Amino acid sequence: MINTRQIATELRLSHWAGIMRRRIDSGLSIKTFCETSDIRPNVYFYWQRKLRESAYLEMMFNTPSAPDDCTIRDASSAAPIEKALSIEINGCHVLASENTDTELLSKVCKVLVSLC
Repeated sequence: MINTRQIATELRLSHWAGIMRRRIDSGLSIKTFCETSDIRPNVYFYWQRKLRESAYLEMMFNTPSAPDDCTIRDASSAAPIEKALSIEINGCHVLASENTDTELLSKVCKVLVSLC
């Protein structure tokens, strides 16, 4: 059975992802982009939050779980791993060791970059 509500939600998310990609590509601030695109900032931020939630759920439930040597955490919550690569994207910290699955690391980074 087709879940029309889920399809509609995915279409809206896709639509807003395109709008946010255009904003990033334009180099404009969110405020300026919203003013020139006739978008209310509160609506923009609402969909930005929805996209972040969707990306998080997608990452958590549709990709293999992170191996023990790959930790995604707030930088202030734990001691650093020796010989680890630390990446910060949009306020999120990703720690990866030489044993981290590169495909998983790539997916995580793409999701975080898309949320900027």
